[in-house]
This record gives sequence, C-alpha cells and structure tokens, in this order.
Amino acid sequence: MLTTLGLDRVSEAVYRAMLAHPQDGTAALRARLGLSEGQIRQALDTLSELALLCPSAHREGELRAVSPEVGMEILMARQQAELAAQQQRIEASRAAAAQLIAEYADLRPSADQPGVEQLTGLDQIRDRLATLTRDVREEVMTFAPDGGQKPENIEAAKPLNLDLLERGIRMRTVYLDSVRNSQHTVEYVNWLVSHGGQVRTAPALPTRMIVIDRATAVIPIRSDDTATGAVVLTGQGMLAALCALFETVWTGAQPFGATARLNEHGLSAQEQTAVALLADGHTDDAIAKRLGVSPRTARRIATDLMERLDARSRFQAGVRAAQAGWLAR
Repeated sequence: MLTTLGLDRVSEAVYRAMLAHPQDGTAALRARLGLSEGQIRQALDTLSELALLCPSAHREGELRAVSPEVGMEILMARQQAELAAQQQRIEASRAAAAQLIAEYADLRPSADQPGVEQLTGLDQIRDRLATLTRDVREEVMTFAPDGGQKPENIEAAKPLNLDLLERGIRMRTVYLDSVRNSQHTVEYVNWLVSHGGQVRTAPALPTRMIVIDRATAVIPIRSDDTATGAVVLTGQGMLAALCALFETVWTGAQPFGATARLNEHGLSAQEQTAVALLADGHTDDAIAKRLGVSPRTARRIATDLMERLDARSRFQAGVRAAQAGWLAR
C-alpha cells in the first residue's frame, strides 16, 4: 500500500505492527508477523533510514515507530525531493540531447561521416522507417512530441503496431501530457496498451525520436518541420547517449493511466514546465509548441499561473516564481 512512498511490503508490515503493538520487541514482532530475524533486522534498518523510527523515551536503547501523521509527511517530503532531483536530471539530459541534435542539424550526405545517413523528404523517411521496423527484433523506443494524433495517422499506424506487438516486440512510447485532452488519441493509446504496448507522458520532450533495437535512431533535422528530412544514426557513442536520454525521460514520465502528480507547490508537471518557459520569456506560441497544446490553451495556462503568482507581467511572474521556489535550481 505504501510502496509508492518508498516502503517495501515487509517494512510496511513491521511499521504497522509497531504502531499497533508498541510494546513488542524483535522476538514478538517475529512471532506476530511470521518473519525471520534477518527480515526483521532489514525492515528496522529500512525504517530507520526513512526516519520512521526514533529512540523510545520509555524503553532505553529501543526504538519506537513515529506517528503516521509525522511518518507520512516524512515519506512524502522525501519523494518530492527525489522528484525534484529527477526533474533536474531530465533537464540536463534535454540539454545534452539538444546539443547532440544541433551538431547533426546541417548534415549532408558524405562518405566521411560513418554512422550517419541523411533522409530528404517525407517519402524517404517513411520508406526507411518501414524497412527499419520490418527488421526490428526486440524493442522500439519513441518520443512523440506532437500532441494529439490525427485520426488518419492513427489508423495508418495500427496495423504496424499490431504486427510488432504480436511478434513480441517491446514498444515504449512517451507522449506529451496534452494528449490526454485528445479523445481519439486516448482511445488509441488505450488500444495500444491493451495489446501490450507501454505508454507514458511527459510535459515536454526534447525532439521526435525513434530508437530501434538500441542500434539505430531516427531523428528529424528540423524540429519545426519534421517532414523536411531526418538523420539515421548508428554510431555506438551516439546511440548510447540517445538511449540514456530515453531512459531518463521514461523514468520521470507518468504512466498513462495514473493520476496526475502535483509537486509541493500544487503544480502539475505541465504547469512546472510552462512556468519555466514563461520565466525564460517564451511566447505563447513557443509554449504551445513545447507542450503540444493550442496557443489558446497556452495563453490560458500562462494567465492562470500569473494569477496564482499575483503577477501583472510575465517578467514579474518569472521573478515571483523564482522567489516562491517554483523554478528548479
């Protein structure tokens, strides 16, 4: 029950038993829970590390369980700190990915560039992707930063998705949080998950990307016009960096069916990203593109954040967001 807060099943059972029976010692806990001495000791170590145990004032040299009110506050504060640290790691990975993508933005076909293949135009991109996905053996990892998917694209993708999943291919996709507002995209994702696909969402993504069998990656040359061209990367160093980026974003992303998490300031992940973009001076159109929402929705989000900060301008909103601790360091 408390595993989402970092407490394993045995440690939770010991903690509950110590709350219900504060007079129990180690031997009594073993008998009551049917656990070995090693399991009890390990659970006590875990509870001590999480600050859920403290020295007993009545029994010298023994420990007691802190109250649930205090204990749950400690666990939630710890989890919030871990989420903040994870967000910082994601931002660092995005910066690294942006640098990597920029280095290859002006690539031209050349025999002097091993591990790089340039594709020009949508037809070449589609043909190359068809070949790559036909030969996939184990896994496909995808960043889909375009927001809600078009119905015609969904219908075109379903047969290929089904073929891969029926072959036992592991498919992991990260969409933007905003796809939850697109009914046909939600239906498509639910269909995908029902057939074995794994889907998570993030407030923003660094680029569109498909990684196949951890050996080949396809990324667009221009993020604002993905149909212009793309590069196919097969170099070991580049693939290691892109796979690490995917795993970092995947770890911090939210499972599609989960309830949206709020941080200690009551902000959703999408709002955290929006306030950072707002503070950096981005326009509504730029914020809309990063979040995968319409400019009108971006304006609504920005207006709501400014009202919550009691700010009359975007500059003032950025200053007050920093003062309130809303911006990650």
